[in-house]
Amino acid sequence: MDGTVLVADDDRTIRTVLTQALTRAGCKVHATSSLTTLMRWVGEGKGDLVISDVIMPDGNGLEMLPKIGQERPGLPVIVISAQNTIMTAIQAAEADAYDYLPKPFDLPDLMKRAARALETKRRAPASRVGSAPPGEEDELPLVGRTPQMQALYRLVARVMNADLPVLITGESGTGKSLIARAIHDFSDRRNLPFVIATASDLEGADGPSALMARARGGSILFDEVADLGEEAQARIVRMLDSFSDSAPRVMATSQTDLMARMEAGVFRQDLFYRLGGVSVAVPSLRERVDDIPLLAAHFLARAERDGIPARRLSDDAMDLIRAYSWPGNVRQLEHTIRRLAVTSPEEVITRSEVEAVLGNQPEIEPLVGGGDGEKLSASVAKHLRRYFDLHGGVLPSPGLYTRILREVEMPLIEIALDATGGNQAKCADLLGINRNTLRKKITDLDIRVTRRRKLM
Repeated sequence: MDGTVLVADDDRTIRTVLTQALTRAGCKVHATSSLTTLMRWVGEGKGDLVISDVIMPDGNGLEMLPKIGQERPGLPVIVISAQNTIMTAIQAAEADAYDYLPKPFDLPDLMKRAARALETKRRAPASRVGSAPPGEEDELPLVGRTPQMQALYRLVARVMNADLPVLITGESGTGKSLIARAIHDFSDRRNLPFVIATASDLEGADGPSALMARARGGSILFDEVADLGEEAQARIVRMLDSFSDSAPRVMATSQTDLMARMEAGVFRQDLFYRLGGVSVAVPSLRERVDDIPLLAAHFLARAERDGIPARRLSDDAMDLIRAYSWPGNVRQLEHTIRRLAVTSPEEVITRSEVEAVLGNQPEIEPLVGGGDGEKLSASVAKHLRRYFDLHGGVLPSPGLYTRILREVEMPLIEIALDATGGNQAKCADLLGINRNTLRKKITDLDIRVTRRRKLM
């Protein structure tokens, strides 16, 4: 490892340790306890890598990152901080830090990251250095400044090192698995494996024990746990009951209401309570509209790093994007922004270009509605064509059939219940289905039933 490293930390011990370790590794080191001195070195063109604390006597290291980026584009910065919260990590990522490590950090781990940063700098000295770890460039960004996301960050920060299972809920495309990964990566288990378990991992007599052996006390994530069958659910329960003190942490994600599924008898009650130590709800994009410009800028910057010409959205184009309802959440926004970046002939993306990609719909078109005499099937077909169009040539996420049926069933049952005054027997007869089937659908779809005296 070679190069010049600028170290800024107000802790003399940390400066000494890093200086000795980096020098032994073959680097030249300039160490300081002052951000003012650090910025002077950066302005003088010194350094191939910066390692900086956040809280310094003369300022905040995170606030210096944009200035470093302006002064020396492509200079990687590794942020270290005793503020071991996901908030600091996200702020560092938003400010384009190369990497982030909470204190107390593992010195060999920091040295590996420093070596990787120096190697990246040598390979592409003029390029912008991203904050995502290798292999995670396609992940949805955990980015947001709205109160909803700030509350999410605070909750995640509180539960990171709590030895409790975590259930992460939210719509498809909101980044549930990324939240799970962040909980692991910034916890005390960050140097241990993070394993995403599938139904096949639980099969066979040795399946659960092999899964635990792979995790080695790290973290196990059951992604979309509601999709697991009864036998897989039973195996998870038995595995959790066998855990010892050195067992891995268990997390699960779900885009469906597990309590409703439990009450409907399709999800095990004992598993529900074992997984629900802490519940983390990830907001939909519709609930944090003010984060859309930040996310759009992030995706445009990512496209530029991938070799696509630099693009930006006009004000009226951004207004239209903010007004759209984004049923596919952040993932859908990402695909849309990337398509606009690729297809736009000019630097500024116009409103008309956004209208063309979104099917000229600022919000989702109702399933029922249209011209006089238009059949329901025609209205649904129009809606579905636009739904596919707005994905920009990328197929929607799997499970489309179930999601579409749910969208149709919910208003149908709600309107039928309203028409029959909330009488489920009459509603089932009206719909031509069994009463038990209706009750199950009411539970699965989380439909509120209100009884009235007047019946049709």
